[in-house]
Amino acid sequence: MSKEILKLKPQQLWKHFYDLTQIPRPTGQMKEVTKFVIDFGKSLGLEVKQDKTGNIVITKPATKGMEKAPVVILQSHLDMVPQKNSNVKHDFTKDPIETQIDGSRVKAKSTTLGADNGIGAAAMMAVLEDRTLKHGKIEALFTVDEEVGMVGASGLKKGFLSGNVLLNLDTEEIGELCVGCAGGADVNADWEFKDAEVPAGDIAYKISLTGLRGGHSGTEIHMGRANANKLMFYFLKEAVSNYEVRLSAIDGGSLRNAIPREAVAIVTLPEEDEKDFLKLVKEYEKIFKEEYKAVEANLSFKAAKTELPKTLIPEEIQDSVINAVIGCQNGVISMLTDFEGIVETSTNLASVKSEAGRISAKMLARSSSETRKDEICSSLESVFALAGAKVSIENGYPGWQPNAQSDTLNMMAKLYKDMYNEDAHVVVVHAGLECGIILGSTPGLDIVSFGPTILNAHSPDEFVEIDTVSKFYDYLVKTLENIK
Repeated sequence: MSKEILKLKPQQLWKHFYDLTQIPRPTGQMKEVTKFVIDFGKSLGLEVKQDKTGNIVITKPATKGMEKAPVVILQSHLDMVPQKNSNVKHDFTKDPIETQIDGSRVKAKSTTLGADNGIGAAAMMAVLEDRTLKHGKIEALFTVDEEVGMVGASGLKKGFLSGNVLLNLDTEEIGELCVGCAGGADVNADWEFKDAEVPAGDIAYKISLTGLRGGHSGTEIHMGRANANKLMFYFLKEAVSNYEVRLSAIDGGSLRNAIPREAVAIVTLPEEDEKDFLKLVKEYEKIFKEEYKAVEANLSFKAAKTELPKTLIPEEIQDSVINAVIGCQNGVISMLTDFEGIVETSTNLASVKSEAGRISAKMLARSSSETRKDEICSSLESVFALAGAKVSIENGYPGWQPNAQSDTLNMMAKLYKDMYNEDAHVVVVHAGLECGIILGSTPGLDIVSFGPTILNAHSPDEFVEIDTVSKFYDYLVKTLENIK
């Protein structure tokens, strides 16, 4: 099935995207894919260099007559978000992505596709390979480990790049020209404890919340999708309060920048409360389905009897975690006033997980305002610290402030109108892009971000619209020709 995409146009781009899907490249596993890109650049006889962080720059000289044009940096990241449903057998560290064509879309078989940002990287490779294009000098920057902490961009040193214009290829709506994005920071909360004993006469149940849509915690945080952790803990609070339920284990969500789609809890309770407990589960499933009927058609909330666990989380820790998760702000906090419909500040309660003697909660705070980012991080820190957790704030990265007077933006807007007889939309996005960080190591860059239409990124429902890929690539080629 995967090789079907090789017939799509532009064939050069899809060929390179196919090659990328065959290389396991979750964040943190960059060795194989960076070697692939380095070998590709060398095979073209181009200058290739790699920094200590792992970022790669492949330099392509200007074509004849374009020697005096500004140096253009093309930039995409090589890593992808590894997400799958719990019932799917796929090892992102070993298995290739199996793509399939579904009507007008390309998607993966029950996993994330990696079009974010594999399509951008493939487009860069196609530009480097094509000797017929007209352009100034190009520096093709392939960054690593973007999806967790913007590690690659943060590791860039002054002097590694010499460009004047940066075209970031990581925006996910055709016809949008992005000129700004939010910054972010990770907020981590941890409780440590000694295991408690299971009360005599208790029985055990596995509670599973599945079927949620999840998605990108930046671009889709405003869509009203359910957060599996929040729903699970709403239920747990009532179950603990009224039915002597005790929590043994919790596993909700996974990645910091993905809205959690699933949560599983192991609980115990007195056998005499079993009937009422199961009735409560059914009631909550009905409530959840009613509340989210417009956006979560496949929501499932079930309880199944399971083997009695050996230990429990101590009651005081259990209650503290429940109260903190319930009190944690999640979703949209504020909207931008200058750009209608764009989120300014948000949080994503990404994961809540237990292991031997420890529970951890991880959140990603985003904001276009540095002060508001600090405020929401401080608010989250207070909530979890009051609940007895050890809290850390890490991996902060700056936003990218809009420049409405950008020469590159004005040229690209006019070009889009000329090519497609429609206006491009100039936007600021809530997702995190590497632009602001790259600007820190290479000051003075004129930056625009754009790309094809990719929906449901960071979830197994991710897909890219086929016709927008060719439109995006044609527009990229013409943009390079017109930067003079």
